[in-house]
Amino acid sequence: MTAVLISHRCNARYGTDFIAAAGRDGVELELLVLPIAPEARIDDAVAARAEAAYFSGDVFPEFSRQFFSATRKASGLKWLQVFNAGVDHPVFATILERGVRLTTAAGSAAEPIAQTAIAGMLYLARNFPRWLAGQRNHQWDPMRASDLPRDLRGQVMLVYGLGGIGMEIARLASVLGLYVVGVRRNAIKTAHVDEIHTPDKLPGLLARSDWLVIACPLTDATRGMINAALLAKLPRGARVINIARGEIVAEHALIAALQSGHLAGAYLDVFAQEPLPAESPLWDMPNVLVTPHDSSASAGNEARVNAIFLDNLKRWNRNEPLVNEVTRL
Repeated sequence: MTAVLISHRCNARYGTDFIAAAGRDGVELELLVLPIAPEARIDDAVAARAEAAYFSGDVFPEFSRQFFSATRKASGLKWLQVFNAGVDHPVFATILERGVRLTTAAGSAAEPIAQTAIAGMLYLARNFPRWLAGQRNHQWDPMRASDLPRDLRGQVMLVYGLGGIGMEIARLASVLGLYVVGVRRNAIKTAHVDEIHTPDKLPGLLARSDWLVIACPLTDATRGMINAALLAKLPRGARVINIARGEIVAEHALIAALQSGHLAGAYLDVFAQEPLPAESPLWDMPNVLVTPHDSSASAGNEARVNAIFLDNLKRWNRNEPLVNEVTRL
């Protein structure tokens, strides 16, 4: 019998299916269900029986305190599966320090995030801000020869971070004819990437990049990495896309580069402070597209994450390697 901590919402929607699916894999599953009220706490004795826990998407943010209170009381906890890909929050470091195995759902939202990033790119590249302004003002304002957008084909996109999301962005960009330069720690040749380099080469690569796409995890090395000096290395008229973490970019420097005209635009799904403060100038810049950390939004995400959980549940019970295991932060 494997006892797993699970939210009441997840249990209501999928509990029966989880038990059946686990049974087909030879796993006898007991679900320890968290209380319905966010302020309520699971009984200590029940939490102590948990060997595993599933941090499903419905937990965040309303039930996060309740969930992690339960995991702290789960003295026998051996494995935690989370719905998200990024585990830069300190609570996950604490989990690892306890010796609990940690697995993520990396890759489950790669397609919708990449599609959103490319949509943001097309919004800027095809000059949709101008068209939308004309629509709002009831003004028929076709583009003239002096302000026609450049063809995308042949433009250079630098993708910093080639995990599942970065790779899918690279694939879609290559379909549109962009020349894709990838940056990651391992510089082995990769499909849909025309050039690949290690992070130490970034300053020299920026000078020929029309698009800088940030798709890397937030770590000590990447926090504040895209600063004023690096932004200045981009050619005038370049654009930035950030679907990773807001803290990777020095936001004040990004705002200054946009206000000065050095950068022609940005699509930003993530910010140093979230929600983005109402007084931020980013809201009102016509060349900036702001979305509320929502680039992954897709009705299919939940099923993909559940599939990763069930696969890892089977692997864990069979002492097989786990998918997306995090061993250090």
